[in-house]
Amino acid sequence: MEERELAEIRQIAQRHGLTVSEWTRQVVRSARRRESVGDPARKLHAIRSAVDHSFPVGDVSSMLADIERGYLGHDAA
Repeated sequence: MEERELAEIRQIAQRHGLTVSEWTRQVVRSARRRESVGDPARKLHAIRSAVDHSFPVGDVSSMLADIERGYLGHDAA
């Protein structure tokens, strides 16, 4: 790594109140979370299989309201 690049990284880490090592760990962890894990073909197969099914569903607004009530700990009406 070039000295200029390292100096820039030091400045960024310092702005965040972190050591270069800690800043680097956080950046790498963030990048790992954004990366897809697993076989893309397997995921696509699962999605395509799910689309083939037909299940009864409720009104979207009603379902969202039910979910919100669940988050708030209220009983369904």
